[in-house]
Amino acid sequence: MRLATNGTDFTALAADRTAPFARGARVLVVDDEPNICALLSATLRLTDFDVRTVASGAAALAALETFPADLVVLDVMLPDLNGFEVADRIRADGRRLPIIFLTARDAVEDRISGLHVGADDYVAKPFSLEEVVLRIRAVLRRSQPAGGAPAASGLTFADLELDDGAHEVHRGGRRIDLSPTEFKLLRYLLLNAGRVVSKAQILDRVWHYDFGGDGRIVESYVYYLRRKVDVEGPALIHTVRGVGYTLRLPRDGG
Repeated sequence: MRLATNGTDFTALAADRTAPFARGARVLVVDDEPNICALLSATLRLTDFDVRTVASGAAALAALETFPADLVVLDVMLPDLNGFEVADRIRADGRRLPIIFLTARDAVEDRISGLHVGADDYVAKPFSLEEVVLRIRAVLRRSQPAGGAPAASGLTFADLELDDGAHEVHRGGRRIDLSPTEFKLLRYLLLNAGRVVSKAQILDRVWHYDFGGDGRIVESYVYYLRRKVDVEGPALIHTVRGVGYTLRLPRDGG
């Protein structure tokens, strides 16, 4: 597979001082294509990441026992376990580390499958190395605790409760298990309850994409968040066609 490297300013990426939190972060790259592993490894090391590469799902699970990764870049198509199965096992072990999928398949069903196992982002092949670095930095940034927030700060709306300190969400007393990105998205909607926020605003505030982003990922996350938050009780997350999304109680007639 070809990687798009033309026009990538690796010097600028390496010198970027806007992401000091990412320097030295440990990234596990899981892909069975040697050229992808080699190029990603070289690029990430150039931009101050600590990198380990493996070529199978089983090797990834074994590597995590000795390599305390801060983030996993995970190919969907692997020779043994597929990427979704690997991510599911990572989550089943209680690990909350962020996961970015690499996939040649860009169908809605594949994105939803990724969200189901708690993925934080995905990059469709072929991709640019610069895009992968920027997305890794964005995911690591939004995985950091909110600066200055009280240890036990919380947000509520109707019977929905979000506890920042415990990183837990409950609705009607029922605990809702969310991935780090789903949690950030719900928090942003709660902070703006009653207001309509656009896809661009969500990409900026939740994904921290200052280089542009695909609005379809917002659609996918909102869809899956609804399936968790609105499974019981009146729907709280609503689409305002042509504008964006809002958290509010249903109006008469829906």
